[in-house]
Order: sequence, then structure tokens, then C-alpha cells
Amino acid sequence: MAMFCYQCQEAANCTGCTVKGVCGKTESLAKAQDLLIYITKGISIYGVRARENGIVNKEVDTFIMESLFATITNANFDRNIFIERVRKGLSLREGLKNELLNAGIKLNDKGENASWLKKIFNLFGFGTEEELNLPDAAVWFSNDLKAFDEKAATVGVLSTQNEDIRSLRELLIYGLKGMAAYAKHANNLGYDDEGLHAFTQKGLASTLDDTLGVNELVALVLECGKYGVDAMALLDKANTTSYGNPEITKVNIGVKTNPAILISGHDLKDMEELLKQTEGTGVDIYTHSEMLPANYYPAFKKYKHLVGNYGNAWWKQNQEFESFNGPILMTTNCIVTPKASYKDRIYTTGVTGFPGVKHIADGINGKAKDFSQIIKQAKKCAAPVEIEKGEIVGGFAHNQVIALADKIVDAVKSGSIKRFFVMAGCDGRMKSRDYYTEFAQKLPKDAIILTAGCAKYKYNKLNLGDIGGIPRVLDAGQCNDSYSLVVIALKLKEVFGLDDINELPISYNIAWYEQKAVIVLLALLHLGVKNIHLGPTLPAFLSPNVVKVLVDSFGIGGIINVDDDIDMFMGA
Repeated sequence: MAMFCYQCQEAANCTGCTVKGVCGKTESLAKAQDLLIYITKGISIYGVRARENGIVNKEVDTFIMESLFATITNANFDRNIFIERVRKGLSLREGLKNELLNAGIKLNDKGENASWLKKIFNLFGFGTEEELNLPDAAVWFSNDLKAFDEKAATVGVLSTQNEDIRSLRELLIYGLKGMAAYAKHANNLGYDDEGLHAFTQKGLASTLDDTLGVNELVALVLECGKYGVDAMALLDKANTTSYGNPEITKVNIGVKTNPAILISGHDLKDMEELLKQTEGTGVDIYTHSEMLPANYYPAFKKYKHLVGNYGNAWWKQNQEFESFNGPILMTTNCIVTPKASYKDRIYTTGVTGFPGVKHIADGINGKAKDFSQIIKQAKKCAAPVEIEKGEIVGGFAHNQVIALADKIVDAVKSGSIKRFFVMAGCDGRMKSRDYYTEFAQKLPKDAIILTAGCAKYKYNKLNLGDIGGIPRVLDAGQCNDSYSLVVIALKLKEVFGLDDINELPISYNIAWYEQKAVIVLLALLHLGVKNIHLGPTLPAFLSPNVVKVLVDSFGIGGIINVDDDIDMFMGA
């Protein structure tokens, strides 16, 4: 088997990609990413030990966070970047190990009890007694590219033989990847949480511990959900403190006549810096896909050259980037293989990358990134070709919805609103995702959709109307803003005086695609939410026994068809 990857919803045949990823990931790239994850596990062995002794290495924390984020689906396709990261990771690991040894700290608790055989190994130069009691990920080292590939072939997903242990280890790792993305966005705005780094390293190290069985790993997975809530709360605080609380906003989806830059992805700090540097240049800014909610923030509304949103969800970029005419800035994951017709107009930044695509580096010593190159190119480009007209409404994050709480409660009590449907998550290429458009269209007229993430593009341009002035689609923002839906649910629970969040008239029909959706799911499970339905397919990385645990404990389910599912949700 050349490669094996099943971390996203598009896993081939709902089992896994074994020759080339549906996302476009090659075998060599997959191996480099597998090896990087393996190295982060080894670093984490020392990171956990360091924290036990009061040592915190922030460079290590940042490296692990960014490495996890970089391996999220559709984030970075540049193998060379991952090879560089592997080398840096090995260097950081050795540095942290030496820091522990220089402080007189044992690398583990088993060094004193090394067997006579291991002591003999030590005599022949096979490592110290303590190292021989550590997992291979903590001691393996090479500078050779061929050795990297050989090692990578032995440390991927399938290196864990037991299907259920493998499933739970990968579920934990994918949750950590999603959590790292949220933590990184908060970190870019100057917000950090030591607890997130500590748990991340504890979780990664635990995937090397063969003494942990199903029960212990299930507990770790649920604990990951707890830290997922913390990460989303931290990012919400970072965003709203920096840019204000999102407001109900009508966003233009047509075009103006100026040359323009299209900004996609999720990072609001990049959005801020681009807006500042393009002000007064005659270059307009349009948001794309998950950057749409930037239009809802008060701090960005002062920029008159932020003129609207262009296009739809990430998977349509091959058509929409071509007609946009101007340059495109990808700030995070969701890049797909660019066409030759616009490859010279696409830029990446942060953890994002693609071979042959220009990359805008981070600013030095906290300074802003330099977007002068993309601005210079934009000035030479034609204005975007209009692909649609009109407006869409969003900005229903928790602060705004809570401001409407009395109106919503009255509508529920009067029977005008019978049920809320959380339809957050991801959009994607599969035809089966049209289910969510049909589901939204066929919902009873007394139902409200609560959404966040690019899943919204399946129904946010439908004319679904309102209920007493309350739009039937309430868009809280990015997948990063899924926390808002949690806060809204908890507030409604409080207002209605309920003891259990599951007593609310809220159903969960979530479309998932990648690892940020995984941490949202784990966060909901931690909060005790039950009967969540996932589609269009259940994750390939969930073994039958793990699915049974989730079904028995939390009522997790899949989707069948629109009519039967609506009847089920409405209790018909």
C-alpha cells in the first residue's frame, strides 16, 4: 500500500485513500505528513515530562500546534515544507531532551530498572538506558531523506494493528488537529492557553502508550472535547475582543468596478493586515468561503474597500478564482490544486502552502506581513467578473442572538418556532451533499436553522423567509465560530429553565468534512449533547466497535434520506 489516509469525509470508498488522496495529496506528501505527526508524538513525550518538572518550552508548543494545523486536510501540499518541519522537529526534540538531562531530570520513570539486555545494548552504542525505555518516536533520528521515507512507511495510521485502538488514537489525533487550528488563530491575535498545549502533548504522547486500552482512550477522546470547548472559547474571546461582536449584516454578493483581491480561509489577523495595507490603494477586498463572516465584525466595517463576498464554498474555487481576475490570498486550509489559468495569481500564507505558488512569510518580530507583492499584482488586473447579484444576511453569533432572546423565546412559546436545527459544519464536492440543500428546503416553515462553517453555502442563498422577523437561517460565522452555537444552546437552556441541554427543541444534523469538524463533535459530546447526526457519511476512521460506543453512549447517527430524516427529527 503506497499510502493510507482516512482523516477526511472524502476518504476513498469510505475506507481510505491508498494511492492518491481525493484531496490531491500524493504518496510522498502523505508520508512526509505521517512522519511529522510521528515526530510531534516523540517531542510530546519530553514535553509531558518537562511540564511535570515545571519546564515549559514555548517554541516546542508553537511548533507542535503549527505542525498539527499544517497536516489538516487541504492546508498544505508542499512536501518540502514538511521535510523542513521534520528536521526542525528532530532538532527541537533533541534540544528539549538535553534540557531535561542538563536539569538532572530523568527522561522517564523506568531508566533505573533497565534490563541487563538493555544495559548491554547501551555498551554497544544503542542509546542510553533511559532512551531504551522510551518509545521509538522519542529516540529515532536521521538527517537522510531516504531514511525519512523508509521510516514514514512504518509509522502511519496502519502501524497500529488493533482496529479499535487505531480508531480511537486517530479520533484523538484528528480532534487535536482541529483544536490546534483554533488555538493557532487565537495565538495570532496574542491569546494563548497553557492548558491547551499541555493536553495536546499529553494526548499525542498517549497514542504511543500500548498499555492504554479502549476505556482509557475513550476517556482521553472525551477529555479532548473539554479542551476543544476551551479552545473555541479562547478564539471567540480573541476575535470579539480584537474586532467587536459580530452584528446582523447584509453582505453584497455582486461586484464593483475596481481591481480587487480575494481573501479566503479563516484567519482574521491576516484580514486585518490586508485591509490596512490596501486602504487608499484603489484595490477592493472581497471575502471568499469561510472568510465571509469577516464582513460581520464592526472593526472591519470601517474599511469602505471591503465591498462584499465573492463566490461560494471552498470546493468551487477552480471556477470562481478563474473569473475573479485578481489575486487570491489563502490564509488557511481549503486550498485545492490550482488551475494553470490562475496559479500565478494565488498566494498562500501561514501554515498553508502549495508547490509553485507564491508564499507570503510571517512578519519578523511581531511586525505585520508584507502584502505589497499581492497588492502590486492586483493593480494590474481587471475587475472581477460578476457571477451573481444580491445580498446575504449573517452575523448571528451568540451576542447578537442573545440580544434577540426574548423575541425568540416568545416565538417558541407561541408555537411560531417549533424546532431549531443545528446544521453547522463543512461543504464539499460530493453530490450527496445536495441532501443538505433539500433538507433546508423541506423543513417545516416553523423551523429555524442555526449554522456556522461553509456548510451554510448549501442553503444561505435560498429564499427561506423568516418567522416574525427572525430569519430562518441564522449564520453564526466560520466553523471557528461553532462555539457561538454552543453558547446559544446553553442560554436557551437557562432561559427555559431546563436541567438538560437535550430537553431543548434543538436537533443536530451536521455535515462534516475535516478535522475541525471532529473537534466540534467532541466538544458537543463533552457538553452532553446527544443524538447528533453526521453526514453525508460517518467517518471512515470510526471502527464498528467505536461507532457502537458512540451510538450506545451518545445516540450518534448518520443520515438516510431527507423525508425520513425530517420525520424522525420532528417526531412524526
